Amino acid sequence: MVDTKLRERVFDTLYGGIIGDLMGVPVEFKQRGTFHVQDVMGYGTYNQPPGTWSDDTSLTLCLVENIIENGNTKTLMNKFVQYMEQGYLTPFGEMFDIGITTAEAVSNYKKGVPPAKCGKTGEFDNGNGTLMRIAPLVFVVMHELDFIKRKELVHQYTEITHGHPRSIVGSIIYIELLLSLYRNNSLEVALKEVFELLQNNLQNEMKAELNAYARIFHENFLNTPEDEIQSSGYIVHSLEAAIWCVGNSTTFKEAILMAVNLGEDTDTVAAITGSIAGMYKQLDNIPEEWLGKIVSKQKVDALILAFYEFCAAQT
Repeated sequence: MVDTKLRERVFDTLYGGIIGDLMGVPVEFKQRGTFHVQDVMGYGTYNQPPGTWSDDTSLTLCLVENIIENGNTKTLMNKFVQYMEQGYLTPFGEMFDIGITTAEAVSNYKKGVPPAKCGKTGEFDNGNGTLMRIAPLVFVVMHELDFIKRKELVHQYTEITHGHPRSIVGSIIYIELLLSLYRNNSLEVALKEVFELLQNNLQNEMKAELNAYARIFHENFLNTPEDEIQSSGYIVHSLEAAIWCVGNSTTFKEAILMAVNLGEDTDTVAAITGSIAGMYKQLDNIPEEWLGKIVSKQKVDALILAFYEFCAAQT
């Protein structure tokens, strides 16, 4: 028996992230207002053909493959090394982008540092490089009723590259938000549910870090003017921007275009937006013409299908 809802959500959440990534690649680092994206484009920042995805998708696919193989954080870091050194799971067999914090964590791992200690822990090490790759974890924890166990798994898969409590809390918010949306809650209800869950269950420094994300939990956050939404690579800005884009859109397409046109860290902000929008069933489907433009699509299709089948077998 095919679990139609699970299949739909796996496909839409993962392809949603990929579409956001490839839409943002050509205009990454460009300032808001200096460009206007309306469709899949090519070249630009990295001089890549239309439909080319970046490290956001490559590292997500590494996690997808690692889950299918029943791997752990060590085997995942091995895949990240392959990505950096051999262009593993890239569109054309060559890496053209990786975040500084992630690259340093992978270098630490190559020097023999245990995965749990590879991520940097400074306050200025809170980039969005964890959010861009962890969406598949929502399908691993979806049947786990114990929040503490869900939290621990997300913690483990975050700290391998980003070890500061703010990054870990950001990852937990993101996965719990996706989980709440999977249960067909509205975005507003999901945000309220996540805040109450974390307020009641996080402790000490983790609970204190909730303050960094306070704005997304404010009742009127979605009414924030665009000029007050920042779209930098800082994890808090990226999560705020993605949630704001989804909450101010009526279609998947609108959410992605809104995210990309915010400028700055366009690929990652749009990738996070795409995963949330893909999970959020109050928005319509991903445009077929965009899906058809994904570079190396057969490779991507095969991995996502295998991941869905793995998840379906766990139910």
